[in-house]
Amino acid sequence: MKLKILLPFRVFADKRDVLRMVAVSHEGSFGLLPHRLDCVAALSAGILMYETAAEGEVYIAVDEGVLVKTGCDVRVSVRNAIGGMSLDKLREAVEEEFMQLGEQEQKVRSVLAKMEGGLIRRLAEFHHE
Repeated sequence: MKLKILLPFRVFADKRDVLRMVAVSHEGSFGLLPHRLDCVAALSAGILMYETAAEGEVYIAVDEGVLVKTGCDVRVSVRNAIGGMSLDKLREAVEEEFMQLGEQEQKVRSVLAKMEGGLIRRLAEFHHE
């Protein structure tokens, strides 16, 4: 598989020959293998793992985002990502970077979630009319 991890302003990782991946969604973790069904998933903050023959298992801490698998191409778009360290260090980094959201960002996310919910309700009502 070809894996590309995208941040808002740059490409975080662009990997080829990925053998398998494990990502975390709001429903739990799931695995991806080459030549399996295409999918789209909303990712929650957590650890994304991918494996290549050259690097072995690689762990990346990712913030919330979206994963899209089309054929052998996998695109992950997240707000923030941290890599290049052991699992213990990644856990600490996740706690510091992702879990310690400022009060302002929590309020903004809450307002956005309410707006998204309202939009979905309106679309459902429109669909039923």
